[in-house]
Amino acid sequence: MINLTPTEWTAILLSLRVALGVALFTTIPAVLLGWLLARREFRGKILVESLVHAPLVVPPVVTGYLLLMAFGANGWIGRHFGVRLAFTWQGAVLASAVVSLPLAVRSVRLAISLVDQKLEETALTLGRSPLWTFFRVTLPLAWPGILGGILLAFSRSLGEFGATITFAGNIEGATQTLPLAIYSALQVPGGEEAAMRFTLFSLVLCMASLAISETLTRKAAKNHAA
Repeated sequence: MINLTPTEWTAILLSLRVALGVALFTTIPAVLLGWLLARREFRGKILVESLVHAPLVVPPVVTGYLLLMAFGANGWIGRHFGVRLAFTWQGAVLASAVVSLPLAVRSVRLAISLVDQKLEETALTLGRSPLWTFFRVTLPLAWPGILGGILLAFSRSLGEFGATITFAGNIEGATQTLPLAIYSALQVPGGEEAAMRFTLFSLVLCMASLAISETLTRKAAKNHAA
């Protein structure tokens, strides 16, 4: 049995807390953006797609710095609205959510695009509202892929480092998630053992959530192919 110190347990539980926060925080934006990109053509769509997927190619440190400029004590939002998210665990959620959102959106977009539009058109023809059609037709058919995307965001957040350390910092017991704890352990002589324990927990959590996400995505594709 692996014996963990209170500090190590704190980092693990904080990582799970942040990852769950990311899953909740990204659900609604991912579903709305995924539906918009899958079902609507509009002027500026390429720009919206580029902005949504930018965190996939922009260095995470840049993302964290932009968040710091916006939500820091002297940032535009922080200064004018009194929002204080920098160097808090809520800030770690925000940083991870921004980086993870594109993966969730891509999965949701794919799941919705696989839903037969004729079913939606039939519901509309029968007098159902677009909102009713979305919740009673589109969403039930696409839910495995949507849930898979949310779990993918959950998995990505468990490994987020650059944006988190820039925006939320590496504060032990407050914002130090598993990747940051591994980094800190490797900076201390003799910290390799603790780093290995953190690494094993990270691998187990990430692989488990990825396996569930992949299973749900394949189930969604299988349901639509049937």
